[in-house]
Parts: sequence; C-alpha cells; structure tokens
Amino acid sequence: MASNASKVPLLRVIAKRGYAAACPRPVGEAAAVQTKQLDNKVVVASAEAQLPVTRVSVVFGAGSRNESYETQGATHLLRVAGGLTNKNSTGFALTRNIQQVGGNLTVTSDREVVAYTVETTANNLEVGLHYLQDVIQPAFKPWELSDSVPFVKNQVATVPPQVQAVELLHKAAFRTGLGNSVYMPKFQIGKLSSETMLHYVANNFTAGRCAVVGVGVDHNALVGFAQSLELPTGGKSSSGANYYGGDARKDTPGNVAHVAVAGQGGAVSNPKEALAFAVLQFAIGSGPATQHGAVNGPFGKALSSAVGDARACFSALNASYSDAGLFGFVVSTDAQKVGNAVDALARSLKSGTVSSDDVNRGKALLKAAVLEAYATDSSLVAEMGLQAVLTKDVQSADALVAAIDSVSQQDVQAAAKKAGSSKLSVGAVGNLANVPYSSDLA
Repeated sequence: MASNASKVPLLRVIAKRGYAAACPRPVGEAAAVQTKQLDNKVVVASAEAQLPVTRVSVVFGAGSRNESYETQGATHLLRVAGGLTNKNSTGFALTRNIQQVGGNLTVTSDREVVAYTVETTANNLEVGLHYLQDVIQPAFKPWELSDSVPFVKNQVATVPPQVQAVELLHKAAFRTGLGNSVYMPKFQIGKLSSETMLHYVANNFTAGRCAVVGVGVDHNALVGFAQSLELPTGGKSSSGANYYGGDARKDTPGNVAHVAVAGQGGAVSNPKEALAFAVLQFAIGSGPATQHGAVNGPFGKALSSAVGDARACFSALNASYSDAGLFGFVVSTDAQKVGNAVDALARSLKSGTVSSDDVNRGKALLKAAVLEAYATDSSLVAEMGLQAVLTKDVQSADALVAAIDSVSQQDVQAAAKKAGSSKLSVGAVGNLANVPYSSDLA
C-alpha cells in the first residue's frame, strides 16, 4: 500500500492559509456564489452552507460524449472505480478513513461531466480534501476491474425501461457523442483495460476541463486546494454535437411500451433559448410522471384526453447540453394503446400553442425549482459544478430568477416551434408492435 504521508504536509500548509468552513447561511436562503478562474483555466466557485457540513466537488468535462466507439462505457467504469485503489491509497484505506470521520465520497457522471464529491463535517475538511485529491488519480488495477464486472452487469441489467427509452432517444438523435449512453454497453463489460482507462483519464481530466466547487468552505482556501491539484494542460476539446433524428428501438417481452419522443431543444450556449425550453417544460409538466390525469398548458385538453384514454404515465422531457438539446416527452402505457397516445403527443408537440397563462405558470414553477436547488446544499454543489464546467461561470440564484423573468411568451413560443418543426427522434423499449416510427410522426 502506498503511503499517504507525503501529502499531509502540503494539506497542512494549505490549511494554515485558511482551510476553514464558511459561516452557515440561514436555512432556506439561497446562497451567494463566488467564482474565480485560475491561470491554468480551472474554475473555482464557492458558497456558504446552511449547516456545518462541507461539500467539495472536483468536476471534469469528461462525460460519455467524449467516449469513442472503443471506449464506450468508460464513464460508467469511472463511477464504479471511485472507491477502488488510486495512485496514493488503497480502496480499503480510502473507505476506512472517510468513514472514520463520518464522511461520504461519491462519483457521479452524465453525458457532459464526471464529478467527484466529498462531504464531511467542517472540522474534518482536511481529511476529506486529502482523499478527494487522491481519488481523482485512479489506478485501475486489473484485478479490481475484473472484480467489478458482476457489479457493472447488475447495474446495466437493472436500468429502468423509461431510462432505457431516453438513452435510446439520445442514440437516435445524435448517434455518437451525446448519443453515447451513460451506461456501459453489454458488449463492453469486462473489455475496458487498465491502459484504456488510464488513457481516457489522461486525455479528459485536464485543467481546462476542470472545476473545483465547494459549499461551506472558505473561498480562498478552496482556491488554494485547486492550485495544489496536479492536472495536465491541453487535451483535445469535445467534438460538436450533430442532430440527426430517427429511431432506436428495443423489443422486450410484456404488454407495456415505454416511448421517448423529442425534437431539437435548447443548448446551454444559448441561455435565453435554454431558459425558454425550461419554462415550456415546467408549463407542460416535469418531474414525476402525470399518471392517468390531466396534462397542463400547451398540450391542453386534447392531450389530456389521449393520455387519460390510454391510462398513460406522461412527463415532459427537456435536456440541455453545452451545444445541443432535446425537447419532447416520455410516455409509458399499454402496448395496445401506445400508438394513439404517441400520435396525440407528437401532434401536440408539433402544433402546441403557448398562452400567456402557460408561460406565467412555467416561469413560476421554474423559479421555485431554482430557488429550491440553491437553498439545498447537496443540489447546490451539483448545480455549481455543472455550470462551472460548461459555462466557466456560476450564476447566482437572483441572476437566474431575473433571467427567467425576462423570458417572454414569444421566446417560449419560438422554443415550442423549434422542437415541433425539427425532425423527431424516437427511443422505445417494450412491446413495440404499435409504436410508430419517427417517419410516421412527421
């Protein structure tokens, strides 16, 4: 086992410069955010916490869109390998020492980012940062990767069908890049070698793709920690996303079909349009699926009737990425009735009219969601990390609320027309005998 002693003096030196917790903010109050970009392009952002618990994330723009055909599943394996041996400590030492201080270390990823997050009480921040610095340098021991195969197989086998439909939707829409799944393809399980994974990390865990964000930690201290990270410079940038549209289907036994349909949405690089799509999403209905009931706003009574007649579970879908987006819906219902439901939903998507009441409701719900995210430490650190990597900045809650208020009915109407007029993409899982193809929905 490699000794960790050599790193302790560095952390102690930085600690003397101010590794202290920031003063807690009142419960329920949105956090103020400080942001700084270092000379090596690493973005550092911090905010006060509600409780004496610190959360620090090191986030890389290394999500599944960066995988090639040969490295598909690399980000899934990064999530699994988060608790395994790294270049400075064994998996046992990592787990034992984090648990001894009551901490928690997690690894999450999506199509854009991979995030390593440590949570500790304020007085144990130094220990948490010590192992956070270690865990972003994975070793990928061959025997540990081999031992992880059953766990990966189980994760892939238990992906919910609605999620599978959304994954297939991305494949149909973008083919590669953003079309890559966040889950490892079955044919890749056990095939990614240590050398392949180390190469992926070397190419993607670079300073220009990194952000260090924290909640409940002094900003200057967080800057010092970010400066201590040994990150390579350079590395190629992600290839731009191309939207194609089409179909990706997976037939499975049963009497239920799960279908995701979408057109082009808003990209983060166009914040006004992205916010307009977010308002539209909340105006229609987001979050938990509407089950056998009325559908709000732009899709109106006709859509409510179609969803109700099919006894369908329905939810709007809005995915905004750095340079592309998807907007549409996900529906799950009886295989005999899914055709009518999808047809009605697609027609509504293509001809939806957005009223001022729809826009006002969507804006109110979106603002509530933003304020809730900024008032909760765990969701705040995740939001800060995503913004810092994708935009090189982190907006305050007040700035986001003001931006939402500036979205007009015309902006939302334009968003609806963009999604409806583009070539549709369809991802479907289940009994697909009556599921229409994208060409049938034109």
